[in-house]
This record gives sequence, structure tokens and C-alpha cells, in this order.
Amino acid sequence: MSRASQGPSRRLLLAGALAAVSAAAAGCSAGSGASASGRSRRLRIGYFAFPSGDLLVKHGKLLEKALPGYQITWIKFDSGAGVNQAFIGGSLDIAALGSSPFARGVSGSAPIPYKVAWILDVAGENEALVARKAAGITDVAGLRGRKIATPFASTSHYSLLAALERAGVGPSDVELVDLQPQPILAAWQRGDIDAAYVWLPTLDELRTTGTQLTSSKEIGAAGRPTLDLAVVSDDLIARDPEAIDAWRRAQAEALRLIRSDPDGTVRTVAAELGISAADARAQLAQGVFLTPEQVVSADWLGTDGRPGKLLGYIADTGRFLAGQKQIGAAPSEDVVRKAFYLEGLSDVLA
Repeated sequence: MSRASQGPSRRLLLAGALAAVSAAAAGCSAGSGASASGRSRRLRIGYFAFPSGDLLVKHGKLLEKALPGYQITWIKFDSGAGVNQAFIGGSLDIAALGSSPFARGVSGSAPIPYKVAWILDVAGENEALVARKAAGITDVAGLRGRKIATPFASTSHYSLLAALERAGVGPSDVELVDLQPQPILAAWQRGDIDAAYVWLPTLDELRTTGTQLTSSKEIGAAGRPTLDLAVVSDDLIARDPEAIDAWRRAQAEALRLIRSDPDGTVRTVAAELGISAADARAQLAQGVFLTPEQVVSADWLGTDGRPGKLLGYIADTGRFLAGQKQIGAAPSEDVVRKAFYLEGLSDVLA
């Protein structure tokens, strides 16, 4: 792959983050406060327009109910690369983030100052590789010499590289293009790309004129799972761990609602995303949502002092990205362990 395809440098990420800082400051200036106590009652939360417990917490104002007096601002992002930039610039406290961009964030000599504190969902059929029917491609091996779009530094990018490797196709055998979901749709409609690896809702639009070649569910079953994590800044951990506890409890409530009130969940997702109830139901069916008990189990995040299998997944992701020349070197397992915030997790289920 070319040097450009390896993703922006930390210096470029920091420059990009300055814009995010300015935007967040504009949205939060009225209540951010100059004093330390004022800062501690502000939460800036990054989220994706993607079915998850985040949408239920946001729409139901579960955090506002749990934390009266806090100024809570929700900031929408298109991909994990933007979230990483914002954390570097200090403009986020909590955010959704894919497991691949998280592995990138904790690598290198200056890891981003955040830690994983929750699991939102496991990628399933809601992220997939689709080829344009007009291109006549029927399997991943058929992508040799073709142009494929995906948001770089995202879980889709990681899964695409894993899918290519599994099919015996090297990154240099294809032309990879860095595009966000909406530009992917436009490029697809113009015929500028042959295939794309992306997530909902753009994915569903591509499926109408495309052939699905593989999905993150299939790739995960083959040993390379991806997840949507939730990360918290080191600053928030230091100044307001009680707010993190309240936020985790809200996320746990949202995961329970997804199972106990599917119709209400569909209405919430439809309202948040501006889509029909039928589309919301179909999108929710493609994700894999754990129970709160599963989130804190040894199979996934783990709990106080005892990280679960997610630790190995993140370390494996880092090694794979390093092998693909996406990052300079894989973070050690000890570095990854230190990027887990597990304190207080056992209290979420109490």
C-alpha cells in the first residue's frame, strides 16, 4: 500500500482535531465554565448515526435523568478516525469507537489518552463488503485489480483487509480509496468504484444494486471480530468517575430495552435516524447486542482487575494492523491492558 493509505500521522490528526475542538467549544461554551467544578459537570459524547444503545440513551435522555444539572452534548461523527482526532484535541469525554481505530489509538509512542469502558455492540451483518452488480464480481478473490472504497482507520477498513488476506489478495493487488459513507454512496452511483466495505445505513443502499461478498459476522466467526466500543477520556476518569458509572448504567438499561421493548426500540431508532420503522427494525436485526451481563463477562470486557477476551481481540487487531503496515508497531498486551477502564463495572449490574 502507498504511504498515504497508511492513514494520517499523529501530527496531522492533531491539526484536524483543532477544528473539532473549536466546534465542540462553540456548542459547549455557554455551560463549560472556567472552574474545575464547572468542567466536571459537562459531558461531551461522540456517537454514530447507527443502531446501538447510544441512540436509546440519547433519545430517552437517560443521562439527563441520571445526572441532573449536567450539561450533556451529543456530537455526531462519521467514523472512528474523526473520534480519535477529537480525543487528541481534548474535545470529547465519552464516545463510541470501533475496535480497530481503538487499537490504532493506543499504539505508538504517544497513545491517545482514553480507555475502553463499555461494549456497545458486536459487528454482524451491519458491516459488509458489497460489489456493484455491474462489475460482475462474485467473490472476494474477484476484487483483484478493482477499486474498493472504505473509511480508512475504521472497523470496515480492518475487516476489508482481513477479508482480502483470507482470499489471498494482497493490499497492493487492489486500489483502496479512503471515503466516508455518504461519499461512498455517491461514488457508487457514479460508477467510480467497484466495491465498498461500509456499515449501515449506507450499506443497505449499496445492497440494492450490489452483491454482498462477505460480512463482519463472517469475518468475526473466522477469528477477526470487530466491535463498537465506548471509550472515556483519561481526564474524565480522573475528575468524574461517578459520571462514568451513571453513563454505564444508562447503557446497560439501553441494552435491556433492546431486548425487552423491541417495538419501542424500533420507534426510537427510526426517530433518531429519520428512517421508517421497517428500515429501523431491519437494521437492528443485523447487529449483535450483548446483555449487560455478557458485556462484563470473561468472554468480553471483563470486570474490575480481570479483563476479558476483548483484551486479546484488541491485541490481535494491533498485530494484524502492524502486519498490514497500517501502524508502525503493534501495542503490547500490557499497553492494551492499561487502556481498559474496568473500575466500577461490577456495580453496573447491582
